[in-house]
Amino acid sequence: MSIQTFAELDLIEPLQHALRTAEYTAPTPIQAQAIPHLLKGRDLLGCAQTGTGKTAAFTLPILQRLVNNPIPPKAKSVRALILTPTRELALQIAESCATYGRYLKLSHTVVMGGVGHVPQIKTLARGVDILIATPGRLMEMVADRHVNLGDVEVFVLDEADRMLDMGFIRDVRKIIASLPASRQSLLFSATMPGDIAKLATSLLKEPIRVEVTPVATTAERIAQKLFYVEKPAKNRLLAKLMEDEAVGRAIVFSRTKHGANKIAEVLGRSYKGGVEVIHGNKSQSARQNALENFRAGKSRVLIATDIAARGIDVDGITHVINFDLPNEPESYVHRIGRTARAGAEGIAWSFCDGSERAYLKDIEKLTRQRIFVEALPDLPPLARGEAVEERAPRRPQGNGAKNGGGRNGSSRNGGGRHGGPANKTSNRSSQPRHAEPRAAQADGERPVRAPQGERTNDNRHNENRASRPASNNKPQRPARQEDFRNGDYRDAERSNRNGNAGLYRADARPTPAGASEGERPRGQGPRRSGGPRRSGGGQRPNA
Repeated sequence: MSIQTFAELDLIEPLQHALRTAEYTAPTPIQAQAIPHLLKGRDLLGCAQTGTGKTAAFTLPILQRLVNNPIPPKAKSVRALILTPTRELALQIAESCATYGRYLKLSHTVVMGGVGHVPQIKTLARGVDILIATPGRLMEMVADRHVNLGDVEVFVLDEADRMLDMGFIRDVRKIIASLPASRQSLLFSATMPGDIAKLATSLLKEPIRVEVTPVATTAERIAQKLFYVEKPAKNRLLAKLMEDEAVGRAIVFSRTKHGANKIAEVLGRSYKGGVEVIHGNKSQSARQNALENFRAGKSRVLIATDIAARGIDVDGITHVINFDLPNEPESYVHRIGRTARAGAEGIAWSFCDGSERAYLKDIEKLTRQRIFVEALPDLPPLARGEAVEERAPRRPQGNGAKNGGGRNGSSRNGGGRHGGPANKTSNRSSQPRHAEPRAAQADGERPVRAPQGERTNDNRHNENRASRPASNNKPQRPARQEDFRNGDYRDAERSNRNGNAGLYRADARPTPAGASEGERPRGQGPRRSGGPRRSGGGQRPNA
């Protein structure tokens, strides 16, 4: 017989009263299946997608177990430990403990990074009934002997697959090794990769397996749509979609922290609904303020990395937008699970550029469904100034040049990758002696350049390249051993420093017409016996 209401569960009256106060009447499938087994003290392996009510599924039985066995916690000891991957999820679980245990005299606290150690140490010194912690900070507390895990009666590992993704699996194993052998253990995960299955085997004893939905499937109430769009046009597509009045509250996911900041900067120029940003480089107070503004409706858009893919339980999220497809297909399931929660419906939009086709293929393979491809809407024209922002960054032309000098060159306006000739020195020396005269100038002044209209760094670089001799426009290579016959490499080193690598080869220098073999051309330095000719020291050849 299926359970239809919380009243049918064998929960004590203080918990029933708290559920009625919070207006919770019907349990979710995972709650209805897991709570009866957990009340009997069984270990449990729960497989359910995010947003299905896993937090209440393990919080309610823990509260009832601790109340039925009223033992005051010892100093620096913990009776129940809940381990989570992110700070936001830890805070959300703490809120659930406060909501469900409001009529119980049980203590709980959160230990996590991003905040001061001292308040957490003082709280742990008195001992707590329920500790919600992230792995990194908890390991510090254990190592410094601020907390003892030897009295833990119930251990919960939440979002185990995310622990694996974030590289916490070694810390988790160390924490498990500090727990007593006699305990009740629970493991919850939305996906079940091989490493998590092995961990569950070592952690759980004859567990009950609860799987309310197929592993790694997405909520049926989420309408998923895909836009094929090139990367430079993603910002304009996002601005166009946000004009839809149906977008009440949205989360935009970026793959990187810098990308999240950039999206917020560009979207904030045109969108008036308020934009918040959350990622790992933000302080904990800034992250909390952003979430509170988003929950309160002061901001309608939250731009985040995958740090918000799990544990962000905000009511009324109508849209999830994958500005960048995740490189881990499981993250897609968690991202779009931020909408369509508690029986509501939602929409997930995903942008896919040419470099993300492989990610899309992995996502569709994992979820076992094709994402519907939506036609691109008419995008607004590129505004003035946006072209520079959306253009891919140019590869640096060198370290020593002001405007694109060579890699090893020191010229002001020139040089190829390996230090080609400079406009200021080598180019001038390579021009004929009777070149067209320069504009008149006073002593000590630089030549006056004729006005050429508005010029940018890009076309200035092109002008400099165009002003070089045709032979110097070719990509150069550094001098090599075979370029010099007799083993004297000082000229080769000087050639590299002056940006003339590979141009002066003893066996490639032509003999002037009418000159016998071995006769040196005019305008070149003296020839040393047994070695190549000198480069000429910057002398100009005769016209």
